[in-house]
Amino acid sequence: MELRNWAANLAFRAGEIHRPTSLSELQRLIAGASRIHALGSGHSFSHVADSPGDLVALDGMPYEVDVDMAAGSVRVGAGVTYARLAPELHRHGFALANLASLAHISIGGSVATATHGSGDANQCLSAAVSAIDLVTYDGSLVSLQRRDPDFPGAVVALGALGVVTTLTLDLVPAFELHQYVREGLEPGFDPAEIMSTGYSVSLFTDWSSTHVWLKRHTELTDDGWYGTRPATRQAHPVPGMPADGCTGQLGEPGPWHERLPHFRHDFPPSSAGDELQSEFLLPREHAAEAITRLRAVRDRLAPVLQISEVRTVAADELWLSPFRGRDSVAIHFTWVRDTAAVLPVIGLVEDVLAPLEPRPHWGKLFTRLPACPEEFRELAGRYDPAGKFGNDFLRAYLTVDDR
Repeated sequence: MELRNWAANLAFRAGEIHRPTSLSELQRLIAGASRIHALGSGHSFSHVADSPGDLVALDGMPYEVDVDMAAGSVRVGAGVTYARLAPELHRHGFALANLASLAHISIGGSVATATHGSGDANQCLSAAVSAIDLVTYDGSLVSLQRRDPDFPGAVVALGALGVVTTLTLDLVPAFELHQYVREGLEPGFDPAEIMSTGYSVSLFTDWSSTHVWLKRHTELTDDGWYGTRPATRQAHPVPGMPADGCTGQLGEPGPWHERLPHFRHDFPPSSAGDELQSEFLLPREHAAEAITRLRAVRDRLAPVLQISEVRTVAADELWLSPFRGRDSVAIHFTWVRDTAAVLPVIGLVEDVLAPLEPRPHWGKLFTRLPACPEEFRELAGRYDPAGKFGNDFLRAYLTVDDR
């Protein structure tokens, strides 16, 4: 049976997918394989998680969630999803500081690709990791912690170093948020000001009209907030889509895991359905110029664009993180599912944003590989000297010089 990704826009080339049920079985599998790569929940839109040999998924491994109440951390299996983890953390009185818009994705795959949510002070999901265990090319189990020199290169590693089996995540005390949808944000707004008005803020735009998804600790009492009007019923990010799978938006407070994602964790994964996605991360100070540049080409985007989302993400120091060393603005594109029509438009977006130092989201579509840091190239050579975890995507990336 042909294995496809979540969006069904690509078929994996791997000959077989394995689902080990124990750590020892996984170690034997990796040690005996010639080419193999980890597969998360399949939410990537490119061949970043493919393999010319076999794939290995960890959803058959024993369920592992171990909350350390004293340390304020959780040790969790890489195949566990945020949708399953978050309610359990909440029952223990804890939260993750940030979540992606869709909670149904696996923790291991999300971390490996620097998946993120939103918020001026919120880092990507990978930055919450304080320790990882991974099985390397010869079946050995390696444990790394923040103090280890290889750690910042091993967290966001695109599966190039081995198969991550468990991760330890930092926790914060559980909290509540209000979520509001505000319609009719006028052009000319200051993105820096708007983005600072909530714990997590998303702008949804077709580059002509814009509405705001605002997630706040406190109630919003300004009826005319930035000249907008309040939505009077639940909304979906893509206009016209049913909103029953979206998290509560009408200001009623709710637990962090029922407000931070755009989509409910207890509902089937919801999005536009037939779609492709791209996202580019730029220094936050370029947000206003990036918005102006994209508005200028909106007529060329419109035939293949369903919706764009603008968010902010705080800096980290993980080597392959697109947020490394800079607070960022994230500009996301949900396209129609027509690869031939969409790829030239992605190239146009890359051209338009090129002067603003864009970096791509690893799990989405782009046409230009960024430079590979020499330190990561050396790390990949040490952890996988035979290229067992390599694929076309990684081989191309590892040859892109950062000088």
